[in-house]
Amino acid sequence: MSFTLAIVGRPNVGKSTLFNRLVGKRLALVDDQPGVTRDLREGAARLGDLRFTVIDTAGLEEVTDDSLQGRMRRLTERAVDMADICLFMVDARTGITPTDQMFAEILRKRADHVILAANKAEGRAGDSGVLDAYSLGLGEPVRLSAEHGEGMDELYHMLRPLSDTYAERAAEDAPETDIDLPEDGDVEEGARDYTPSAKRPLQVAVIGRPNAGKSTLINKILGEDRLLTGPEAGITRDSISLTLDWMGTPTRIFDTAGMRKKARVIDKVEKLSVADGLRAVRFAEVVVVLLDAAIPFESQDLRIADFAETEGRAVVVAVNKWDLEDDKQDKLKTLRAAFEKLLPQLKGAPLVTVSAMTGKGLDRLHDAILRAHDVWNRRVTTAKLNQWLGAMVEAHPPPAPGGKRIKLRYMTQAKTRPPGFVIMCSNPDDLPAAYTRYLVNGLRESFDMPGTPIRVFLRSQGDQNPFKGRKKAPPSKLRKHLQGRRPD
Repeated sequence: MSFTLAIVGRPNVGKSTLFNRLVGKRLALVDDQPGVTRDLREGAARLGDLRFTVIDTAGLEEVTDDSLQGRMRRLTERAVDMADICLFMVDARTGITPTDQMFAEILRKRADHVILAANKAEGRAGDSGVLDAYSLGLGEPVRLSAEHGEGMDELYHMLRPLSDTYAERAAEDAPETDIDLPEDGDVEEGARDYTPSAKRPLQVAVIGRPNAGKSTLINKILGEDRLLTGPEAGITRDSISLTLDWMGTPTRIFDTAGMRKKARVIDKVEKLSVADGLRAVRFAEVVVVLLDAAIPFESQDLRIADFAETEGRAVVVAVNKWDLEDDKQDKLKTLRAAFEKLLPQLKGAPLVTVSAMTGKGLDRLHDAILRAHDVWNRRVTTAKLNQWLGAMVEAHPPPAPGGKRIKLRYMTQAKTRPPGFVIMCSNPDDLPAAYTRYLVNGLRESFDMPGTPIRVFLRSQGDQNPFKGRKKAPPSKLRKHLQGRRPD
């Protein structure tokens, strides 16, 4: 990526719509009501032959206090400082407002390069607004319609000359790769060979109820206030993904919106936020279910954890706000007992106590995530599986419905992530679910696979005689002649 472009402007001028168009996906939530976007969202943008990073920001408000809008504004100003180019977007249909004039003055002082864009300029309704935009003193405005894709060529021609300058800078700052080793094999001590897997980060999603401390936890992991936080519940709306090196592990971590009970979700934007969070779970490899230590394992927590297990993701349960607990030992015993009782499908999954405010327990959380990911990718050889299956059947034979015993003949592992096993047996439809759970629990204990979802598929082996059921062919004339009979 040669440069970074930040889209800024008042609420509801179409910043997220343009962001989605530039990245080519519906990553940012879009709605008619203002103030939908709250966090900074980054994406890989493509415009013609240009490749750059685009940042979607919250709408600029005329507030500077510690309120939610004030914190959103400070995040947007931070994006202006870190971006190479700022695209200042105004609403051509509404015209220029005093707020636009105030922020134009701020951008003139803080931004290196500013491009003025008049959005919603399709048709004649936006003509007057485009002319008014000249009064901001930021040069000729680009006439856009982010929703319909109009004006993308003009925006390209504005970005093209600037991108050449930043492309040279990116080439100078790029790290050295593809280093050739000497033929005799002598390598300096500490040097590491490059492996493609090091470029593929571990995907981690943090989910939980509103106000459980998800954004605060991720900010502490990052070591900076990258995500918007506060005492208000439901601040996060988009599922924000961030890439970092977490204690030596390349990680891509998703911050998701808090998930309330479905009956309580009435607002349209909240429904979109929850759907975005569920989508992040499907993209993740490890899901961290974050609980509030004061009110752990509520019904909604159980639903969230069960959803992660149903999706087949490795699960780590983290109990936040642990610094506020007085009797930690008794509380931990109570939590473990409740975990085993309420979430038997995640038996053995890591349970970690953390404090997002102080940072205590983050090393344990990191180790638990790596362990869960390792178990999630575990593979068992077929020979060991069949030896284990014979011992399990001998210890507890399957039932015999109707007097006909079910035979478990053969077992193999079909996949990983999560581990999935196939058992060839007779009458698979008659095998009760309780016996399948018996096998799953045995797999966890015998092959050290605690907590991870395990899938067992039963298949009928069928009769191995390929000629059974075929009609007997009539004898040929030659066979009749050899048998001493006259051919017909």
